[in-house]
Amino acid sequence: MKKIIIFLCCLLPWFLNNIIPVDYEYYNKIVKPFFAPPRLFYPIAWTIVYILISITIYTIIKYSKLKDLPKNYKITLILNYIFNQSYTLLFFGLHNNFLGFISCLATFLSTLFLYEETSLLNNKISKLLYPYIILSLFATILSLSIYLLNI
Repeated sequence: MKKIIIFLCCLLPWFLNNIIPVDYEYYNKIVKPFFAPPRLFYPIAWTIVYILISITIYTIIKYSKLKDLPKNYKITLILNYIFNQSYTLLFFGLHNNFLGFISCLATFLSTLFLYEETSLLNNKISKLLYPYIILSLFATILSLSIYLLNI
């Protein structure tokens, strides 16, 4: 039971951005590139990615105490989390396509650093972050395209 609670503590914070209201009317009004996926894609893809991130975090803390984790790993994880969570507020809340792009770019770059820091601690488990890297790269390209199409 303790393992499940610890895993849920790793997973649930990633869904906090869901409490921010999403203005789908705004999203429907803006010009999107031809490669923009349907709305159903996002909750499915991000749920899978959040589960994979949580598995990596859980595995890392399972083999070492939280206080013993390298400072670089903790800082990278926190920054990545903040950038990831900021997108919904910046894009949907403030209707700011540019800040949404910056959030996506920061998420992508910090995901690369998170992958590197995770691989130093557990190379095998770090591979679970590949989908996160790919999805955050795709989100960055999509967000840049939306920004440029709506200037």
